[in-house]
Amino acid sequence: MPNIRWLLSLITRVQRWLYLRTNGAIGASIFGITMLLLTTVGRKSGREIQIPLLYIEDGDRLVIVASNAGDARHPAWWRNLEAHPRARVQVRGERFDVIAHTADAAERARLWPRLLATYRDYARYERNTAASREIPVVVLERATAA
Repeated sequence: MPNIRWLLSLITRVQRWLYLRTNGAIGASIFGITMLLLTTVGRKSGREIQIPLLYIEDGDRLVIVASNAGDARHPAWWRNLEAHPRARVQVRGERFDVIAHTADAAERARLWPRLLATYRDYARYERNTAASREIPVVVLERATAA
């Protein structure tokens, strides 16, 4: 398969720009799939990094997938959340702080079929990564004021 990382990077930059400039009016839904904008702190750089990601709702929690388009490596945003689980999301025009955790086995087993129903390519990504890693399912819970 040809390396299309450059194309994915370009699409991500355009979508992020549109999401921010339109307060989520453009970019929050693509082909019926809901997208959020995740802001993490770089584990090495300490800089804020924003990335649009597909999500589903699980009650008042948001669920995202660290698939990295089926790459053998975890996505950088997931490594950032491992180092700094507190992050910020934008869902359409609403912005709020969250705390991330990896779904445990039972949570993942419950959520994975819902995620597959939302985005079928996750099944292919899972097959592609089976030998190298389990794709993390990440739960984002609203952070309460401390």
